[in-house]
Amino acid sequence: MKPLPVKKSPCLHRFWIMLVLSAGVLLVGCESGSRGKAGHAGLVYWPAANAQEIELAGLAAAEWNAAHPDVPVTVQPIPESQSTEEVLLAAVVGKTTPDVCSNIWPGVVGQFVRAGALVALDSFADFDSVAAARLPEGQREVFQYDDGRLYQMPWKSNPIMMEYNVRRLQEAGFTHPPATYSEFIRAGQALTRDLTGDGQPDQWMLYVDINVKWWLRYFDFYTFYLAASGGQTLIKNRQVTFDNRAAVEVFRFFRRCFELGIFPRASFQGDTFLAGQVATHITGPWNIAHVDKFKPAGFEFDYAPVPLPDSAAGPVVTYGDPKNIAIFSTCQNPRAAWEFVKFLISRRQDLALLRIASQLPIRRDLLSDSLYMPYFKEYPKMVRFAEQAPRTRGVDSAPELREVFDAISQEFEACCVLGRRTPEEAVQRAAERARQVLR
Repeated sequence: MKPLPVKKSPCLHRFWIMLVLSAGVLLVGCESGSRGKAGHAGLVYWPAANAQEIELAGLAAAEWNAAHPDVPVTVQPIPESQSTEEVLLAAVVGKTTPDVCSNIWPGVVGQFVRAGALVALDSFADFDSVAAARLPEGQREVFQYDDGRLYQMPWKSNPIMMEYNVRRLQEAGFTHPPATYSEFIRAGQALTRDLTGDGQPDQWMLYVDINVKWWLRYFDFYTFYLAASGGQTLIKNRQVTFDNRAAVEVFRFFRRCFELGIFPRASFQGDTFLAGQVATHITGPWNIAHVDKFKPAGFEFDYAPVPLPDSAAGPVVTYGDPKNIAIFSTCQNPRAAWEFVKFLISRRQDLALLRIASQLPIRRDLLSDSLYMPYFKEYPKMVRFAEQAPRTRGVDSAPELREVFDAISQEFEACCVLGRRTPEEAVQRAAERARQVLR
């Protein structure tokens, strides 16, 4: 088995900029625009600012420009800030948005739509055929806004799964990864250990970041909630839908694991999974390359879906951590922008996404298409994530989603970490706060 390409350090940022420049793509501010040979306005394209996606965008733009000299694409990585969303929201206010951006988090789409900042992609005549050929069944509805329109083209997904230490689970008597809450807890009780004799465990089943930052809940509560609820998200038609049994069971599971001591009530620096401090880790496909590079000799790891409540039945749905492509309403040539979007989601560009960025395109035929088969043969652990990809969900496009997750995170801490409220009380309080936010 060949390890995945290891993601490059941000210190190589300038190197990839030079690579893009050498490919004939100018990295300039979006306000400067671009011009084709005939004087027609070109397109400004913002990819994510990491080295892999800068490289990917540069190569794509160079190929596009060679075939479309009258509508050249100018690439500018999203300016660095605390978050992409902050940068894009500031650009919306200042009317300095790019024509096309491929780092759109679905949770912020609602704010953009309310501001009139996005082009409805289903206004293009061939959108339905393009979407139908690409999207797995049921995925289109996931990315629709409340008005039923599509303002984002689903592009890539990083399904969140359970990474596990094969040998440690074998020590607990498991020849397969735990699939239910009771199995997970039983394994955790067998594996949690005090190695130093001070009466406190030094090894646990899973590390959960107990910080109350709202976005952390995507990788614990929300991932487990999607699995427990069969893929039901938090809001529908601006009504709270997570005041239910699935949310209560997830809160009860996490509270129980903290009570039993199989999750530490502490914060750690570094990689607790590779350090052998935990037997499992909730993560996405980006972590394969990291573990392959830094794992100690003899370290065996694999991936499986997150566990379900004992009363639930699979298949497991998980958080897809998607990023999508949008056209901003400041674009002077939306038809050309749409053609460029279609180019970015073509089969060959999706293969480049896999090979350069180690991220999965949202594509219905990913494992059966002969174009991608050599890649998955070369990197077999990515197959686990490709198999999971059709059974993923993103997030609701409500503009208030951050405040909703903040309410959930506050109650997660009060109930699961500190044990101050029952699961029923915590879910009810989070749901009521979410209703107030959505009014």
